[in-house]
Amino acid sequence: MIGNTKKWIGKVGMIGVIAGQVLVSPTLLAGDADIAEGKKIAFDRKKGNCLACHNITGAPSPGNIAPALIAMKSRYPTKEALTEQIWDATIKNPESSMPPFGKHGILSESDFKKVVEFVWTL
Repeated sequence: MIGNTKKWIGKVGMIGVIAGQVLVSPTLLAGDADIAEGKKIAFDRKKGNCLACHNITGAPSPGNIAPALIAMKSRYPTKEALTEQIWDATIKNPESSMPPFGKHGILSESDFKKVVEFVWTL
């Protein structure tokens, strides 16, 4: 029974607890590397440089001139909405001082996606 449960959990990408063991589907862990890399990019002053303006919990020398990056899933109902904001913040606010990271190619497409994955976790 436990073997069948593990297969089912892996197939649907869920987390389960059986006999005190936490079972995590490999599909859930696949994004962890992208999230970790996104954090590095976001904190890198030569790339994302999010900390120049934003406060991120646990970050060294966070900024305080832009909103804190917390509760992102409640502030942006979908990852697509967050992606649009990071891609070009001037769409919603023409006077935004946030650089349009995607629109102006500040980050590569790969780096941009990783930053979105990281920020979505905050």
